[in-house]
Amino acid sequence: MNYDVCITIFGGTGDLTFRKLLPALYTMSRTRKLPVHSKILIIGRRDYDTAAYISQARDWIRKFSRLPYSEELLEDFAAHLEYYRMDFSDRSAYEGLGQAYEAMQAASHIFYFAVAPRFFSVIAAGLKTITGLTDGKIIIEKPFGETLASARELNRQLESCFGPDNIYRIDHYLGKEMIRNIQTIRFSNPVFANAWNGKMIEAVEISALEDVGVETRGGYYDASGALKDMVQNHLFQILSILAMERPEAFTGEEMHARQLEVLKALRPVSPEDIEQSLVLGQYDGYRKEPLVSPESVTETYACMRLFIDNERWSGTPFYIRTGKKTGLRETEVAVIFRRPDAETEPDILLIKIQPTEGIYLRFNIKRPGDSEEVITASMDFCQNCILENQVNTPEAYERLLTACIEGERSWFSQWDQVEISWNYIEQLKQLAASRNLPLYPYLPGTRGPREAETLLNTFGHHWLE
Repeated sequence: MNYDVCITIFGGTGDLTFRKLLPALYTMSRTRKLPVHSKILIIGRRDYDTAAYISQARDWIRKFSRLPYSEELLEDFAAHLEYYRMDFSDRSAYEGLGQAYEAMQAASHIFYFAVAPRFFSVIAAGLKTITGLTDGKIIIEKPFGETLASARELNRQLESCFGPDNIYRIDHYLGKEMIRNIQTIRFSNPVFANAWNGKMIEAVEISALEDVGVETRGGYYDASGALKDMVQNHLFQILSILAMERPEAFTGEEMHARQLEVLKALRPVSPEDIEQSLVLGQYDGYRKEPLVSPESVTETYACMRLFIDNERWSGTPFYIRTGKKTGLRETEVAVIFRRPDAETEPDILLIKIQPTEGIYLRFNIKRPGDSEEVITASMDFCQNCILENQVNTPEAYERLLTACIEGERSWFSQWDQVEISWNYIEQLKQLAASRNLPLYPYLPGTRGPREAETLLNTFGHHWLE
């Protein structure tokens, strides 16, 4: 049979596939975002046949699908699936895979590397041996390397097998509804567009807090930490979207160019400013987590004060914080506008990314009645509180898989963005180590070390709760 597209998932029996990819593809099948004539080839080492694999996947899809589960619709989706047992680290196994592809006669290929990063180049090199596949698209998950040097080497290896435009670096944050809404809020509303600059905005806060600890990821996390795991990718992406100039057109190329300008304009932290620019913390009990060193000095919390050295944002601080076991699962952006005078509260625009999705705006009004007192009022829009929006809003992986099928690259990270982000964070970590920057303890369930609040207080700001 001839297929329009074959989506191959390496690591098809892993957590990412069962929790995210299969539920997303199932929903795409239901919403007709998955091409009718498509094949989903699941690559795994376990001794399944296709029927056994579908039986295993059923409960995961039932639990994690965005839309209500339907056995009948699952059967329709299952018709796309085929399980292929293979050790993808064995180069000789790719000959048999090539024969399977030849019989399939697919017009295009997408290869999802849902595996540990150390296998990315192994799989890419194996696919390169199969005639006619190097024009396919590959999707890789973070981390894109473990250091700047390893990221560069990984990129070199991947680009030796597939062209740069065929590599899709997925950052699931970029698929979230309110991340994508930032540009609309900003550029489609003159009330914000005309005030989106340092003359009108006093400060910007970006928070990504988690209520869980490292759970089963202790080994990975202890070699990474909050700066590499969250700031270098997710939060720098949000920062670049918030601060970028308006693209001439909202194409992938234009969007990436404007985001890159922001990342290049990030002011390097000087040795003299390190203690006023970075606070690192570690939650009590982290060193007792499975696979974590009992003497670990890995940060589970990071708070940063950044500046963007360009005309638009001169003098406006961008505060970033992320941490584990903070007692709160919340990602949001707070835009704090400048006060008209010292007695008046600032207007605040809050963009809620997860778990609540929406916009909150605080502004000033006169107290009703005879009083001339100025008080604050607010308007609150909850996007995902509306049932229709819950049904019609794609989950991040649905959106990004659909974009890859359609060749839309706007919401995938480009190599130059990855490289400059890695370089910034690596230099920052080296500076922190050379200056013996303290690693502050904090209690699980708190918002991180109190020194993070003190940092903002020093400059007349505070974290909005």
